[in-house]
Amino acid sequence: MTLPPSQTLPRLTAIVEEYKGDQNVARLLEALGALAVDSSTEALFDAADAHAAIPEVLGPLMEVVVDREPTNARALVRLANAYWLTGRGPDVVGELASRAITADPAHRGAWHLWALTETEPRARMTRWLQVSERFPDDDLARANLADNAASVGTAEDDPVATQLALDTFATLRRTAQHPAQREAIDRAMDALRGRA
Repeated sequence: MTLPPSQTLPRLTAIVEEYKGDQNVARLLEALGALAVDSSTEALFDAADAHAAIPEVLGPLMEVVVDREPTNARALVRLANAYWLTGRGPDVVGELASRAITADPAHRGAWHLWALTETEPRARMTRWLQVSERFPDDDLARANLADNAASVGTAEDDPVATQLALDTFATLRRTAQHPAQREAIDRAMDALRGRA
């Protein structure tokens, strides 16, 4: 690690700009590898933050961090997210999310990825229920629970799942800040009640 921390972001930005111009993945990976070798973990995190929307950049950088620090929950979650966005699949992403949960049971992003990667609808609903119970103020988890419960209730004609969806939507409705959110929730609830 020879690069001063203040130089990691400018160097990464130059790499990203070159990649945007030529779309050469092999050159991108080679440049990211060299940058990672020359940079500290914290400098990589800081630089990666600026380019986190580009999973083909974030993934390789977080692979290096995870190699260095296998129990770094922050890096595991970021790597899992990059993998998810590039289509690596639920098995690989779920394993990384589980490792992150083990490393830091309070990391909400790890729990979200863990729930998201379950492929069986009823089990995914159960996972979102667990996440929403673990993080009671997490509206995103509640919204996913409501959507998944509605899907299970509709697909399996399951009144318990349907009621779970309705109850969860009602909770979301009470805390919704914007009229458009309340209207969307009302439409979802009306559609579920119409099936009951």
